[in-house]
Amino acid sequence: MEHTLPVNEKLANQQLTNENLDAVSFRTPDVVMHSERLGAMHQTRISFVRTLLRKIDKENWTLTKHLWDLDDNGYGQVIYRLQTPEHVYHLVIFCNKIADEERNDRVIAQKWDVTFALVYGEIGDELLANLKANVPLQEAGRNSNMVMVLARANKSVRVFDHIVTSLAEGEQPDLDVLAQVGYILRTTAVYGNGKFGIYDFKPLDHSEDFNQSFRAQMCAVYLIREFSLDWVDYLAKKKGGDKAVSLHPEIKQYLGIGNATGLGMAPYLINHPCVVDQWLSTREGALQAVLVCDIEHESDNSKIQQFSILMNRAIQHFSEVVTINEPQILLNSAVVKDLTALQENLEAEIKDSDTWADFLQRNDHLSYESQEVIISCMMELYPELVDGFAVQVNADETMSLPSGKVVQDLIEVLEARYQWAINIDFAAEENVYWFWYRSEDKEEPRMGVRGQEHGDDKEFLLDIGRQANTLYLALQQADPQQLLSEFILTQPKYRTIARRVWTMGHKKMGDIQINVLQKTALPMHLLRCKLSMFGATKFDPRSDRWVRVTLFQGAPLFDDVHSDEWLFPLLPKINEFPTLPLAAQ
Repeated sequence: MEHTLPVNEKLANQQLTNENLDAVSFRTPDVVMHSERLGAMHQTRISFVRTLLRKIDKENWTLTKHLWDLDDNGYGQVIYRLQTPEHVYHLVIFCNKIADEERNDRVIAQKWDVTFALVYGEIGDELLANLKANVPLQEAGRNSNMVMVLARANKSVRVFDHIVTSLAEGEQPDLDVLAQVGYILRTTAVYGNGKFGIYDFKPLDHSEDFNQSFRAQMCAVYLIREFSLDWVDYLAKKKGGDKAVSLHPEIKQYLGIGNATGLGMAPYLINHPCVVDQWLSTREGALQAVLVCDIEHESDNSKIQQFSILMNRAIQHFSEVVTINEPQILLNSAVVKDLTALQENLEAEIKDSDTWADFLQRNDHLSYESQEVIISCMMELYPELVDGFAVQVNADETMSLPSGKVVQDLIEVLEARYQWAINIDFAAEENVYWFWYRSEDKEEPRMGVRGQEHGDDKEFLLDIGRQANTLYLALQQADPQQLLSEFILTQPKYRTIARRVWTMGHKKMGDIQINVLQKTALPMHLLRCKLSMFGATKFDPRSDRWVRVTLFQGAPLFDDVHSDEWLFPLLPKINEFPTLPLAAQ
């Protein structure tokens, strides 16, 4: 999509003159696209959750309850009406009674506590009947093409029950219990883009509301968060009567929406390289606009003070994060240690740095996690330079080979941009240890050990490193001046990877630099990269193959959406919350 550059983006681009581009030359694709670094990324100002809320605020979107039809146990249907300057939408929610043993986050689950849909336009009786019959079935339903987003969620039963019981008794919930999880509902799938016959993404190209990557999905998640907070207040009133109190606004803001993500997300990043390149090139462009800024030690003292405040916030955030994953515990502890030491010496570090690029380079000895926290904090300092980049996240996914190119041209691209792949010895067992396939029973991507497990004959073609390596070896055997079209004609098996290498080799960031077949490769890095672009926080890996996160944790509620300062969410500071009477739903 073509966009006219906003004023603040033009300003950002003016920062990147020929004179100061050298200052950010250390941010090469080999650095940025290294899988371990991608696996340490955090939310930034241009993460999708942040850009959505700024749009809601700027355009004065409104949200109202259109229907609240729940019984005393909280089962039934609810509709919220979302009005934008352009159109009207509805979030239609169905709350279902399920047994504890039926509550499952896997794709194969067939029942959920909550199913919901973001619907385009008005909701008539016929459409509502269709939604009621099909949305609870999710993939198995025949959903209307007015459904833009189809999704489902399960309760965190411990948190849900604790909050409702506490409020019903006139008390606020225990913050220590909330900190263990950070949400009331946890989504297990959020579908968009025409899947299962719902509204296709292509028409949204012309929508001012949802024409950006994953914006419709993020909006649906944000609205279901509003419902989860209204839901517990409603049930507390039903259970406690006049004694019940409302959940304190600061606790409401602290609670986000959980998400459980597994290997199913990893193939997306491999199969959509142009999208990933666009996301990360945009993020890098925004960062570079900040890095070239001078640190004015006298007049710009406010930036330094703000940076220090954000660093302290990050230290507290990582001290509060609860995870059962030992490697993540160590990573979080390293962040706290690194940033605490940096804060103690911040004045000297800043004094010896002319630009933010200098400062970042001076701290490149820190862990990737710590460096990425610093990057997120830096980008927070310059909204006037950063925010305009959000319009650049959409990508053209066309991959092609231009006519007239010869074998040597493609060899040069491989040698310039795919050293990470062509230097791997794929004859070594450890470099082809895994194969990827789809499980018939679980209906999810899986990793199997080659030579030990069945299924390698149905292997997913996610081995971009191996394909690039094989292409390079084949090209070495050809005449360097042979037309690529002739080479492909005689060896058509290389057509797809040749197009990819040429296209991605000419992108700013290019392919993610990971051999997913390698024995020590961590798919978690891929999951973390995408989730951080969404704006997820509180990464809680449950293995090296699936992770729980929170979305919109610390985000302002819809009625207070003008606040945009919620990087690294923190537990509320108030220990004794005042009693807040519950208004009737």
